[in-house]
Amino acid sequence: MTFEELGGDYSIERMDSVSKAVEEVLRSAILQGCITVGVYEAAKSLNVNPDNVVLCILATDDDDVKDVALQIHFTLIQAFCCENDINILRVNNTRRLAHILGGAGKHASEQMDLHCILVTVPHASAWKNTALGKVNRFCRECRCMDQWVPCINLPER
Repeated sequence: MTFEELGGDYSIERMDSVSKAVEEVLRSAILQGCITVGVYEAAKSLNVNPDNVVLCILATDDDDVKDVALQIHFTLIQAFCCENDINILRVNNTRRLAHILGGAGKHASEQMDLHCILVTVPHASAWKNTALGKVNRFCRECRCMDQWVPCINLPER
């Protein structure tokens, strides 16, 4: 079920609001140094300290649906996040994510693996972010409707 299919008060404006909040969370996380980019890097981070992870974003494009290995990684990451009460979102535009992140996590000759992005907050930090609160509320509302991994669109801006 996609965001649009949720119906009710989940209007196009609300989807745009959540999309903008996700963008703001990512930009803030980059500035704070609280972001992990890449499937393998995310798995390592989740293994070391899952309590610091506040959001997991799984991203795909149309070509990724056929990648069985990636889908297995997603299934395992989703199960781990659900077990550890970590909010999860799926987004469908890795090109937009690359633009938002502006090269975060990129090595000189290596293309970024944007399929999994973790936002972390150290326990000692009092990082309060209204955009993160909005994303967390959206995830919580979706779970109440048995939508455990909501999918949002990150439109080109």
